[in-house]
Amino acid sequence: MPLFIPILLGTARDNRLSAHVARFMFDEARKDGRFETEIADISELLTHQKTIRPEDIKEKTRWGSIMGRADGLIVVSPEYNHSFPGELKLLLDELYKEYNQKPVAICGVSDGPVGGARMVQSLRLVTIALQMTPIRNVIYFTNVDKLFDQGGVITDASYMPKARALFDQIVWYAEALKVAREKR
Repeated sequence: MPLFIPILLGTARDNRLSAHVARFMFDEARKDGRFETEIADISELLTHQKTIRPEDIKEKTRWGSIMGRADGLIVVSPEYNHSFPGELKLLLDELYKEYNQKPVAICGVSDGPVGGARMVQSLRLVTIALQMTPIRNVIYFTNVDKLFDQGGVITDASYMPKARALFDQIVWYAEALKVAREKR
């Protein structure tokens, strides 16, 4: 059975440029071909309210199903106030065992020069608490407001090898941890 590693788009804001990054990672993963994937859009998993509460997760069973069959996870998230979006934390907190002993890759998104580096560090700590294995390779999508053209196509080819390196590492961990989970 092929590996399944979904891509979680971790923001529900209007006009989110992170959607371009998630689409880029999805397209590159499809070209790579070593694993199956889909984009899990947090805006489709949460209701749209100004204040998000646990009861606002409308697709908990869908998210649980996605992560239950997943062999790893790629998170695409912007940095808001030196961390990750609240809706991402809310969604992650809804599950636990579905994440255990699975690798996670993080793609930071920022319209500035650091590409969400502080968000990546914050999110790593949360994924460790969820018994996930954050991989070393990270992609920092900097100046994202200039990185994609009007059609949402990336304008900097240097991100293709970065995506391949991230896929190399997450696939290695996904295969190794899948064997270990199945032995247990």
